[in-house]
Amino acid sequence: MRYTPHTAEDVRAALDAIGVDDVQALFADVPADLLDPPLDLPAPADEATLLRHVRDLAARTDARSPSFLGGGVRAHFTPSVTKHLAMQSEFVTAYTPYQAEVAQGVLQTTFEFQTMMSELTGLPVSNASMYDGASAVAEAALLALRATKRRRVVVSRGVHPQAREVLATYLAPLDVTVDVVDLDGDHATPVPADLSDAAAWIVQSPNHLGTVEPFPPHVRAAHEAGALAVAVADPLSLAVLQSPGDAGADVAVGDGQTLGVPPQFGGPHFGYMVVTERLLRQLPGRLVGETRDVDGRRGYVLTLQAREQHIRRGKAKSNICSNHQLAAGMATINLAALGPAGLRDLAEGSVRNAHALADRLRQEGYDVATGNRPFFAEFPVRVPRDPREVRRDLHAAGVRAGVPVPDEYGLGSAILLAATESTSDADVDALVAALARVAPAAEVPA
Repeated sequence: MRYTPHTAEDVRAALDAIGVDDVQALFADVPADLLDPPLDLPAPADEATLLRHVRDLAARTDARSPSFLGGGVRAHFTPSVTKHLAMQSEFVTAYTPYQAEVAQGVLQTTFEFQTMMSELTGLPVSNASMYDGASAVAEAALLALRATKRRRVVVSRGVHPQAREVLATYLAPLDVTVDVVDLDGDHATPVPADLSDAAAWIVQSPNHLGTVEPFPPHVRAAHEAGALAVAVADPLSLAVLQSPGDAGADVAVGDGQTLGVPPQFGGPHFGYMVVTERLLRQLPGRLVGETRDVDGRRGYVLTLQAREQHIRRGKAKSNICSNHQLAAGMATINLAALGPAGLRDLAEGSVRNAHALADRLRQEGYDVATGNRPFFAEFPVRVPRDPREVRRDLHAAGVRAGVPVPDEYGLGSAILLAATESTSDADVDALVAALARVAPAAEVPA
C-alpha cells in the first residue's frame, strides 16, 4: 500500500490557508537554477567499480594525522570489538522493533544502555533514542516547563553554543523566555541572582571552554527558586568527576559521542537523558523495562508507552529518532568492553595529556586561556590570526586542530585544543611545529 501523507484536499486546504495558488508558488523566491537543477551523474557502475570508487573517496580522508579537535567532539580509543559487534545485522535495523517477542536483543541492549547511563550520572531513570546532546538539552527544558508550569528557562553561556541554538529554536514557538548567564573571568558560571520564575537552570560541565563547573551550588540555587536543576555533562568526564545525581541535579543530559562513537563528518551522535523518579512520566523518548513471562523467564519490553508510544502525536512528550539507538548501542558495547576501570583510564589519560599539552604550549609562549579553574580535556588558546584560517592552515600542515572559539566568549582570536588518552608526545611535537609556522606565539597580541 502506498503511503500518502496528504490528500489533494489536504494540500488545497493548506494552500488556501496561507494564500497561495499552488505548491510551485511556495518556491517562487528560490532562484530558478537552484530548483530541480539537472544532475550531472556518471553512468551506472557495476558493484566492483562502485566499491573501487568508494574506496578512492575514503582514501581522501586522512584519519592518521594527529587530531586535537574538540568543541564537544573528540577522538577516543575504541576497542575493535565495539565496531564489530555494533555492525551485527541484529543491531543495524531501520527502526526500533516494537514487537518484544522478536526484538529481545535490541531491547536488552537498550535496557543495558539505560542502566549504564544511570550508573554514570547517579540518577535512577534513563531513557533512550535521543538525537544528540543539543536536542537532549532542549528536551530537558521542555520537561522542566511541563513539570513546573513556568515559562522561563535560564541557561549558562558555558552550555555548548549549538545546544543553546537548538534550545532557542525549540522554545521560540512556545513563547518561552530564554535568558543566558555570562561566564566569569575564569570561564565559570556564576550562580544567577534571580531564578525565581525559572522552570530550569541549565549548566554544563565541563563547559564549552573545557572548564569544570561544580554542580552543587547551581543545584541549590535552582531548588531554592523552585526550578529544576539540569546538568549537561560529557559522560566520559563522569568517570572521574562528581555525577549530577550525587550533586542533587534533577536532570542529566548530554551527548554520548565520547563513549565510543567516532567523530565522523559531524555525525551521527546520540543524546542521553536521565532523571529523578518523580520526573519519570515527564521523560521523553523510549524506556525499556525488565519483566518476567508466565514461565518466569526474564524479558524486556517497552514500558510506560502511554507516556510516549502508541498515542496521538499531539499527546507525545517529544518527537525523537529511533535510529540513534544504534549509536547508543555502540556506546553500550564500548562501555561493556572497557568496564569501569577502562573508562576511568580514558578519562584520566585525557586529563593528563590535555594538561601536558597546555603546559607545553605555555612553554612555547602561547596564551593558554584557561583562567584559574580546572579544565578537563580541552582548553582555549589565543592565536594571532582569524581562528578559521589557523584551523585551515593547520590542516594543510597535517594536523587536525583548532575549533574556533565563538566571539560571544570575548577571548578574541582563539581556538579550542583537545587531547585524549591517545595523544602522543609525537602528536604534540607535530602540533607545536605546525603552530609555529601558521600561528607563531610571538605574534599573539598581548
